[in-house]
Amino acid sequence: MAKIPVSLEVNGAKVGPLEVEEYTSMLDFLHEYLNLTGTKLGCGIGVCRACTIVVEREDGSLEPVRSCISNVGRFNGKTVTTVEGQAEHDSAGEIVALSPIQQAFLHNYSFQCGWCTAGFVNAATALIDQLKREPVGADAIEGVIDQALGEHICRCTGYVRYFRAVREVIESTPGLLKEAK
Repeated sequence: MAKIPVSLEVNGAKVGPLEVEEYTSMLDFLHEYLNLTGTKLGCGIGVCRACTIVVEREDGSLEPVRSCISNVGRFNGKTVTTVEGQAEHDSAGEIVALSPIQQAFLHNYSFQCGWCTAGFVNAATALIDQLKREPVGADAIEGVIDQALGEHICRCTGYVRYFRAVREVIESTPGLLKEAK
C-alpha cells in the first residue's frame, strides 16, 4: 500500500512528518500513531458522530469533523484538537482545569456510558467558537444547539443533559448572546 507524508498539529503538539498508509482514517491515525484513544469509533460511517474532532480553519474558526470517514491526508498542515486537548494542562502534561464544556457536562451528568461524549464535547466547542464570532439572541439558543448537536447519536439517551449543559455554557459565557434591545 502506498504511503503519504503527514505533518500536523494535534492538541498543541507538532506531529510529523510521518509516513502513513494512504487510506488511513484520521480516527485510526489518532489511535494507532498518537495513542489518543478518547475519540471513539461508533458506527464507522460518519452517522453517529462519536468520532468528531475539531479542526481549525484558515480563518481561525473551528470546524467539527467526523474522523472515521476522513482520510488523514486531509489534515496535513492543519491544527486539530481531540477531546484530550480540550482541558488545560500544566507543563508536565497533567490536567489542571477542564474546558467549560467538559465542566458543564460533568455538572449536568450529561453522559452515561460516555462513548459519544468526545464527539459532543468537540461539536459543542466548535459551537461556542461560532457564537463568539456570531452571537445569537436568547430566543435562538435551542435551535442553534439542535443544529450543532442534533445529529449526534447517544444510545444512552443523554440528549437532554447534553443540551442543558451546552445551554448553560452559552448563557453563562459573556459575548455569546446578543444583547436584548
